Amino acid sequence: MKEIRISIFEQIGSTAAVSSEDGELLFERILMGIVNNVKVILDFNNIELITSTFFNAAIGQLYSKYDSPFLRAHLKVENAAKEDLELLKKVVERAKEYFKNKEQMEKNIKEALEDE
Repeated sequence: MKEIRISIFEQIGSTAAVSSEDGELLFERILMGIVNNVKVILDFNNIELITSTFFNAAIGQLYSKYDSPFLRAHLKVENAAKEDLELLKKVVERAKEYFKNKEQMEKNIKEALEDE
């Protein structure tokens, strides 16, 4: 399988990966690689700050289309700090839970917001 390396620093032009817009652009690049049967390597070298907002947009929504074994085979993360990997793990777990039962999760969220 061919590989493509995406430098997050070069992609977003910053040391802070924080916005959903940047995450969405990265998601589109990842998706293009996967659709073309290319392994995507995300290089987080020079990234000093990452938010769950960015991870949700870039990686979390991949779980609406693909399962974990498929993504493990087609997506790799390199040069991320330990705390960023822990955050990514939480984002992935929430995304898998959400997309596993999306309708029920949305219903629960709506009900919770109505109770406020």
